[in-house]
Amino acid sequence: MISHIQGRLVEKNPTDVVIDCNGVGYVINISLHTFSELPTSESVKLFTHLIVREDAHILYGFSGVAEREIFRLLISVSGVGASTARTMLSSLSPSQIVDAIATNDLKTIQSAKGIGAKTAQRLVLDLKDKILKVYGLSSISAETSNTSKNEALSALETLGFARKQAEKVCDSIVKENPQASVEMVIKLALKKL
Repeated sequence: MISHIQGRLVEKNPTDVVIDCNGVGYVINISLHTFSELPTSESVKLFTHLIVREDAHILYGFSGVAEREIFRLLISVSGVGASTARTMLSSLSPSQIVDAIATNDLKTIQSAKGIGAKTAQRLVLDLKDKILKVYGLSSISAETSNTSKNEALSALETLGFARKQAEKVCDSIVKENPQASVEMVIKLALKKL
């Protein structure tokens, strides 16, 4: 297994790079997130994941270890291949993917090209426990914030506020204050609406 490659950046494209490492040029597939993180200098280090198929050996490169771990988690799910995982990491940052899976945010997961409702549900079902354990997020806080948001949203709708607008406001409040009670979310939302 190749853990990382460090060398001179010879070619840089949004989907792949070529790194010259002691006279050998490695073609490494990357996400747009990694592309945006690449340094402007010639010297570069990418953490890699090697996929060996019958007809090819394909290297995927990542700017950080965390992004590589998210990629590995994603491809462990049935129906999610390397190109789908790379597309997800191009559409969403690694932290957005972690948050979306931890909070059952299917809409955010489905915003990535090629991810339908069933795949999004499978990702949450298969990865939620792993992500909560690995990233130290407590499922209680994720569920509490989600429950608080839903109850507050319901209350705001009853008060006559439009669902879409109220949902945007509640989402921003819950992101800033994950432990916020229902009452706190409603009070803060009323100030912003």
